[in-house]
Amino acid sequence: MRIVLLGAPGSGKGTQGRVLAERLGVPYIGSGELLRSRAAAEPGSELAAVLDRGDLVGDDDALAAVRDALAAAEAAGGYVLDGFPRTAGQARDLEAVASPDAVVYLALPDAVARRRLAGRAAAGRSDDVAATVERRLDQFHRQIEPLLDFYRRRGVLITVDADQAPDAVTAAIVEALDAAGRRPS
Repeated sequence: MRIVLLGAPGSGKGTQGRVLAERLGVPYIGSGELLRSRAAAEPGSELAAVLDRGDLVGDDDALAAVRDALAAAEAAGGYVLDGFPRTAGQARDLEAVASPDAVVYLALPDAVARRRLAGRAAAGRSDDVAATVERRLDQFHRQIEPLLDFYRRRGVLITVDADQAPDAVTAAIVEALDAAGRRPS
């Protein structure tokens, strides 16, 4: 099973991705974690600067960060991918590499996202500080509709209310996958 999780920063993609991956017995791939790891290995690089500003990484860099992880995941029977794709162009790139069976959009009001991100910033996430949050939310809103339309046209989009307790979100995802005929194991 190949699942992509989409949602605003703070929507719970990482939390849900890890739970779903464990449940399905497939690798969890967090593109943000992969990018932050690459940036940490290259202090002062353009990638590190882009992430510190809260900007989106270019399509080629983003695909490069997840390509090897996707290849390994395919050999393991699938994946749960968080944070990629973020644009329709990246979605087309993903189709060529490892097309998803389901795309789960974790819908969340901005006010809730801001509150969650403030908590992460307090815990040390540099890309969740107040100065970058509004930019990230603005970028997200500008790019999400074409991305959702892309997956809606493919017939793989599932929307779940992410403004609930994590266990309730997981249950809603599993129920929605089941209802769509994409039952997790």
